[in-house]
Amino acid sequence: MSEFSSSITRRSFLAGSAAAGGFIMLHPFSARAEANQAHLRIMETTDIHVNALPYDYYADKPNDTMGLSRTASLIEAVRKEATNSMLIDNGDLLQGNPMGDYIAYEKGMKDGDLHPIMKGMNLLSYECSTLGNHEFNYGLSFLDKVLAGANFPFVCANLIRGTELAAGPRDDKLYLKPYVILDKKLKDGSGAEKPIRIGIIGFVPPQIMIWDAKNLEGNVRTRDIVEAAKAWVPQMKEEGADIVIALSHSGIDVKESDMMENASFFVAGVEGIDAVFTGHQHLVFPGKKDFQELEGVDTKAGTLQGKPAVMGGFWGSHMGLIDLLLEEDGNKWRVVSATSEARPIYERADNKNKATVGDDRRIVEALKADHEATLAYVRRPVGKTTAPLYSYFALVADDPSVQIVSQAQAWYIKQMLKESKWKDLPILSAAAPFKAGGRGGADYYTDVPAGDVAIKNVADLYLYPNTVRAVEITGAQVKEWLEMSAGIFNRIEPGKPDQALINLDFPSYNYDVIDGVTYKIDLSQPPKYNPKGGVLNPSSGRIVELMFDGKPIDPAQKFVVATNNYRAGGGGNFPEINSSKIIFEAPDTNRDVIVRYIVEQKTINPSADANWSFAPLSGATVIFETGPKAKDYMADLKGLKIEPAGEGEGGFAKFRITL
Repeated sequence: MSEFSSSITRRSFLAGSAAAGGFIMLHPFSARAEANQAHLRIMETTDIHVNALPYDYYADKPNDTMGLSRTASLIEAVRKEATNSMLIDNGDLLQGNPMGDYIAYEKGMKDGDLHPIMKGMNLLSYECSTLGNHEFNYGLSFLDKVLAGANFPFVCANLIRGTELAAGPRDDKLYLKPYVILDKKLKDGSGAEKPIRIGIIGFVPPQIMIWDAKNLEGNVRTRDIVEAAKAWVPQMKEEGADIVIALSHSGIDVKESDMMENASFFVAGVEGIDAVFTGHQHLVFPGKKDFQELEGVDTKAGTLQGKPAVMGGFWGSHMGLIDLLLEEDGNKWRVVSATSEARPIYERADNKNKATVGDDRRIVEALKADHEATLAYVRRPVGKTTAPLYSYFALVADDPSVQIVSQAQAWYIKQMLKESKWKDLPILSAAAPFKAGGRGGADYYTDVPAGDVAIKNVADLYLYPNTVRAVEITGAQVKEWLEMSAGIFNRIEPGKPDQALINLDFPSYNYDVIDGVTYKIDLSQPPKYNPKGGVLNPSSGRIVELMFDGKPIDPAQKFVVATNNYRAGGGGNFPEINSSKIIFEAPDTNRDVIVRYIVEQKTINPSADANWSFAPLSGATVIFETGPKAKDYMADLKGLKIEPAGEGEGGFAKFRITL
């Protein structure tokens, strides 16, 4: 038994024991439904991304915030709360963790093979799913083989086989059925069973034609989601659908445009659609955090333009629930009331994530062999590095662990934008050290030796499940970006020895290094910005000798900067860096991009290129604390005069830098 399986067993027993004496509370719709009414609960999973089990393969350890086996353990109790129920999925099943890569790149899918995610889903009696954008990452042939193993239908109304759009959506030669109409029996308030026809239609972001051009060009095309919905929903009603459910693998945005990526708000506005299941954005709806203060979006009631909607997180973190109170109207059913909920599988307490459910043992057992094979895969080398990857000096010198992230981001964005209007703009890349001591302690540093690199090492390079973004900014904004980063350093007086270098109130994950330009940091100047992005010293300028292509940077020149969704969306409050500057939102995580880069390059050379340094400061020395293993890499610091300076507190080591 693996360490994963044994930990699952212990947690499952405890969860089962706690639940044994519990009771099920009926939803109010089931409790009050009359003879001509019925309660229907629709359960959603979305953005599973092959996370069938609560295990982070990148970090190579269990994780209580994820896993279809955890979400599935909610199903029995959730069904008991309702008189009638059904289970659907909203896409992004096949890619997103190393198990998906293992199946696609190493094991392969032959005709008749059953993909791990289908093994799990077939056990749970899903009734329908749609395609997410990540279903296409491994090509159409792979997708076809996976779908052939599903015991339930997949629908998609805006994916067209071939390269030609028909005159209208109803004439398109679609890759899959646009919808299904399920004939079901409902128990009404009196206990009598009555027939109902439930229509389910699905949509995928049209942007798959950009994100997966190499797999899709010449084979398929996409239509606008809302255009397709307006065409097909009336036909569903003509064919007798009592209610229509939209599986919209598309997020929530209230600014309308053609070929929207996040069109679920406008799908809700299509006449005839009764409920909308959303996803793609890896957020939670309804709730107190996401999508606040958007007109027409009720985050408390869980409605979009008055229609019930839900987004059930990602990686199995939540189950989305829409409850419908249906009433007979002649020989048809109609929705008279609705509620929406995103139910989590864990809670946050004492700064820790704690599981609130156990595992569905059927899934754990069915995927045991796939899990073990994936563990072997992530622990095996996928490439080599010619230099060690460490972050001990990431705050005081150009650093190899940050360098490799920047290289991978720039490589990826160059590919993604090669056919875009930004293809001729220079690409810079911004990355920060995530493991740089601080509150994490004296061992909290990246440290991967030269030689073989395994997939699990990527978690050491990149801690967070961020996704790649690209922003378009000017040379002047590049400088301000760097001025904000330079706020991590205290002001240093010339001629004064052993001054503390780092402002401990400034988080290291906000210390961005920008590759593609060269610059120096003048520590004699006060910081221009405080740690929260507020202006401290408007006239200050720490960034000097800022050069691009060997010349002083042109403040008006436009650049594309590769970064992550946190920074591009305004995280860290960097001046003028926010969502209005985003030109490309990648569907891929930074971790996935790093792995792909290493696999393609086979051997990487992450040696820091010293594109930034401190400006000389006569007679001044500073003290910098880092992990004691840093001494093993001091010889790599070309041009930085550094020496050991004793022991710090908490196991840290002090180093003296002569500026």
